Amino acid sequence: MLVVDDRADVRSTVADVLRLEGFDVSEAATASAARAHLERARPDVVLLDVVMPDGDGLELLGLIRSRYGVPVILLTARGEEHERVEGLDLGADDYVVKPFPPRELAARVRSVVRRHRPAGLLRHGGLVIDRDARTVTVDGRPVELTAKEFDLLATLAGTPGRSWSRAELLRAVWRSSPEWQSESTVTEHVRRLRQKLDRAGTAGITTVRGAGYRFDTAP
Repeated sequence: MLVVDDRADVRSTVADVLRLEGFDVSEAATASAARAHLERARPDVVLLDVVMPDGDGLELLGLIRSRYGVPVILLTARGEEHERVEGLDLGADDYVVKPFPPRELAARVRSVVRRHRPAGLLRHGGLVIDRDARTVTVDGRPVELTAKEFDLLATLAGTPGRSWSRAELLRAVWRSSPEWQSESTVTEHVRRLRQKLDRAGTAGITTVRGAGYRFDTAP
């Protein structure tokens, strides 16, 4: 969870509320600090103030949604309808006007997290990925994967046909970035994952030259 607000008292209040609810919370006072944090790790949700000392919060919202794909709750003192509509049109998942009841804020955060949490079954031919139980089977036979191998497969198989760069996979699966972790981590995990899928009698992960990896569905 990342709280972005230029006022230290607001950040502290929001962070305290969410920590009491069991969330791991980081804080940023500026748009540049928020961008730096997002390059290092991808939070479950960003709570973002519209008014920033070094930029427009709505512009930052657009960047977060387009580049990082992280859900955003706008947290602001502005309550005018046209500003709420503009924020939602730009991709905000919710809009909370300050001052806010702490329990309501926590409930809204939980709701957004639930909406964006991967769930359910992915089926590609005989390959079945249960994202709730975190299990993988091929033609009914279990495939033993490590936690990161499972997350990597679920990410790729959850967006068949999309090419993922190694940097994007570092952010999505490891909550990291090439600045902090080598992209060879992704290469090695893909190699091991392919070996296990090959032994199980299935495939699907394609290397895209100069781009990264893609999951192709069975014909």
